[in-house]
Amino acid sequence: MVHRLLLVEDDSEIREIIIDYFTEKSNGAIVISAAETGLDGQLEGVANDYDLILLDVMLPEVDGFTICRELRKTSDVPIIFITAKQNESDRLHGYSLGCDDYVIKPFSLAELYAKVNAILRRSKGMVGKQIMTVGRIRLDPYRWAVYVNEEEVSLAPKEYAILKTLMENQGRAISRESLLIRIWGYDFDGNERVVDNHVKKLRKAIGNASTQIKTVFKKGYKLEVE
Repeated sequence: MVHRLLLVEDDSEIREIIIDYFTEKSNGAIVISAAETGLDGQLEGVANDYDLILLDVMLPEVDGFTICRELRKTSDVPIIFITAKQNESDRLHGYSLGCDDYVIKPFSLAELYAKVNAILRRSKGMVGKQIMTVGRIRLDPYRWAVYVNEEEVSLAPKEYAILKTLMENQGRAISRESLLIRIWGYDFDGNERVVDNHVKKLRKAIGNASTQIKTVFKKGYKLEVE
């Protein structure tokens, strides 16, 4: 299976290094298209169906945060930020916009390759852009909208991401560690208690459908139809 990636990076040397490494390492199973400016990257990301986007933050014309925000209005494509911005506030802002991971320059090509493959494996076979329904809960990834008993509820980005992950894996127990890595990223310095706190907020937000979220002892959480 061939995976199509979009790399939005204005540094020609970094673009060339990433493309050469991924092409050789994957034996051609990963094909990367490249854009040099934020505007070109945004247009390319909207117009084409990619499996994953590698996105620099500091770009000419349009910055990466803006591109991510706009793409998330219509697309659930996995996004990894590649950036020199190291502040925690920048990383948290990226995650709040819906990115899947955050890589700080300078970075290890082997680590970036591993992260890309991990996200591609998690994405394989998922419901993706289709509307998902589990019991009283319905999630529309196109609109980033969640409905309980056909009434729309407002969720913060982290609670939305947790719910979507549980719906994609209906009936399966998802560990706190897996949720932490998927939603907060490999480089997050906090502990697994942050997952419990956000699940608590999620349960409160979805009201009487909260009983569908089951706590799995010494494991994590799962979503069921009651």
